Amino acid sequence: MSVITISREFGSEGSTIAEKAAQALGYHLADKNTLETILSEYGLVEFDRMYESIPSFWDRFDAHRMERRTNLISMLNQAILALAWHGNMVIVGRGGFAVLAGLANVLHVRVQAPLPLRIRRVTEQPAVAEPSLAETLVKENDRLQKGFVESVYGAQWDTAKGFDLVIDTGKISPDLASAWIVDAVQALAVPDLSGVRTAAQLAVDHILAATVADFFKCEQVHAS
Repeated sequence: MSVITISREFGSEGSTIAEKAAQALGYHLADKNTLETILSEYGLVEFDRMYESIPSFWDRFDAHRMERRTNLISMLNQAILALAWHGNMVIVGRGGFAVLAGLANVLHVRVQAPLPLRIRRVTEQPAVAEPSLAETLVKENDRLQKGFVESVYGAQWDTAKGFDLVIDTGKISPDLASAWIVDAVQALAVPDLSGVRTAAQLAVDHILAATVADFFKCEQVHAS
C-alpha cells in the first residue's frame, strides 16, 4: 500500500495529474477539500484560514496567536499522517512531502512549469480573463505555498530537494506524467521493505484514522 504526495505550482496542471494517477492506480485522492471535510468532521473548522496565513514578524510576539496556530498545524499534520496510514492515497499539497519525508513507500512528486505558461493557463480559465490578474494570482499562490512550507516545516518548496520525481509540464503532458508516477509507484512495491520505515508504521490518532476511513467509505458509496 503506497502513498503519493504531489506538490504543485499553481497553473502547472498538478491537480489534473494527481487525479489521473489516482484513477489509474485505483487510489484515493486527498486534496484541500478532503482535508477540510475530514478536519471539520473531527471538530476543526478553521483549516482554510490557517493554511492561508503566514506568520508575520509581529505574530512571533503574540503568544496566544502562535499557540493557536501551532495547534492548528498539529491537527493538519495528524490528518496527513492518518491519510498516509490508510494507504493507497494520493495527497495533493498541504506540505505532505515534508510531513511524510523519509518513508520508504511514499513517492514525493513535484509538478512545475515555466511562469509565463502557468499565467497563460490561468488566463484561459473563465473567471480570469485578464493577464495581469492571472499573473497576480499565480505569484501570490506561489508566495503563500512557499511561505507556508518554509515557515512551518523549514523545508524548501520550490526546489528539487525533498522530491523523488520532478515533472515540468511545459514539456511533459499530464497523461505522460501520470504514467510515470504509476510506473514509479509500481516499482516501490518490488523491493523488500522489511527493516525500513513505511506509512503503515506511523503512529496516528485513531479517531482521525476512523474519520478518514469513514470519509472514503462514504465517497465510495456515493460513487457507486
